[in-house]
This record gives sequence, structure tokens and C-alpha cells, in this order.
Amino acid sequence: MNLEDHLGDIIGKARSAANVSVEDAAKAAGLTVDEFSKLEETGKIVRRPNFEGLGAKIGLRAGKLEGIARGWLPQERDLRLWRELRQITTAGPGFKVNCYLVWDEVTREAALFDTGFDARPIFELIDQNQLQLKHLFITHTHADHVAAMEPIRSRFPKVKLHSSAKTAPVDQRNRPNDFIHLGSLRITHRDTPGHAEDGVTYIIGTWPEDAPNVAVVGDAIFAGSMGGARELADLAKQKIRDQIFSLPPDTLICPGHGPVTTVAEEKANNPFFL
Repeated sequence: MNLEDHLGDIIGKARSAANVSVEDAAKAAGLTVDEFSKLEETGKIVRRPNFEGLGAKIGLRAGKLEGIARGWLPQERDLRLWRELRQITTAGPGFKVNCYLVWDEVTREAALFDTGFDARPIFELIDQNQLQLKHLFITHTHADHVAAMEPIRSRFPKVKLHSSAKTAPVDQRNRPNDFIHLGSLRITHRDTPGHAEDGVTYIIGTWPEDAPNVAVVGDAIFAGSMGGARELADLAKQKIRDQIFSLPPDTLICPGHGPVTTVAEEKANNPFFL
């Protein structure tokens, strides 16, 4: 299991959002420009940076940043606790993306969250488990999250699409206080723009066996990092605090890239947040 963002990616995102030059960041870190540039590019430490100085300069929490440098990873979780929840990871040009399939054991009604690059593993799961795909929830409309939209809607023309994109038809657009029942499961949403204008987090609750809630967050937040937001970084972080970190601590966070994590783990270990 690897994080979506290595140490250098995290530093680069924070530095860009803070509008700090490489030269100034290197000075704060106590590194040469060449050393700092290689750190950002590879995530590998040749000489220990001054985490306190660097964190203060670019808006990261020094202790948590050093934790990432030392190899922090979220606890591995057995998704069987959530019974019928599956993470599906497909590969595109140079990177991978996650989508998620959930269903009710009794009714066999299913919902898909984003599409990933390739519909084939989704179809295999649907066929193997004799499911009826009823809903397709889009966390945001960046290409990697909707790449397999056409084959999915071609095979399931009656699937109900849910999106917060302004370009979505009115009958497909998320509305305040919407909730969807999928058998015994209940799906709601919270707007989490920043990385994407139409960013939204979907909350899946009332699991059998009292399993914790699940938050499908798209690229709002990753284990140990967050989606790139540049000039909207402050908005992105505020939405994460208000809409995701306000969920119960044991809520399972299912991101668009990288491993699953929890609200509690991200509060404790994500260097973008106190």
C-alpha cells in the first residue's frame, strides 16, 4: 500500500497554494535549491530538512509532515466489515483512479460512485453478484472520474445519474437535503468544492452490523494529503474541515486515489490540517 502523494508531492501542493518560491522554501527548509527541488520531485530525503521552518513557510504541520517522511500509512482495513462495498482501481495514462460499488444484499440494488478508466471490472462485479445498477454518483467531472461513463450508461440506460456539475441536466443535479435509499442503505451528499468546482462527497450510512458510515470523497482529500486546489486551497481545506471532518471519527474515507483511511486518522496525521 502506498500513499497517493509522496512527501515531495505534499510539499509541492502546499508551496504552490502558498505562492512560495522554490528558493524561499528551500531556505526555510535549510536545503540548497537543488536538494529541495529533488525532494519535491522524488519525495526522497537526502539531507533532513528543517520541517518546522518549512511547515511554517508553506502552511503544513511540521510533526505530521515528518510522520509522512518516516513512512506513515493509514491502517489497512478489511472492507468486508462493510459487507457489500468494493473499491475498484483502474489504470490510465500514468496513474490509477478508484471508483466504488455498493449494493444491498437483499434487493441486489447497486450504486456506483465514479467510473474510473475502465468499465470491465465494474461489469464483472455486477454480473458475478447478479446486481441491478440503479444509481451512478459522480464526485466531480474531471476526466479520470468519468472516463467510463459512456459504456456504463450504454449498458444501463436507465441508471439514475447524480452530479453537482452546473452543466448536468436539472433532473440529475444534486439538491440540498437529497437522500437516496438503496435497500437498507441511505445515501446523502455534502458539497466539497475546491479541487473541483463541482466537488461533492457522498455519505453512505445505515450499514448492516452497525458498520461505520462511508464517505466517498473524490479528490477532496487523500490519505495524508488532499487534491490540488492552487488558488482555492483555503476553500478546499475549509470544506474538508466543515463537511468531512465533522463526520464521526470512525467514518471510512474512500478517496479517488490511494488507500482508504478514516476521519480520525486524517485529523491526526494529515499535515494540511491541525
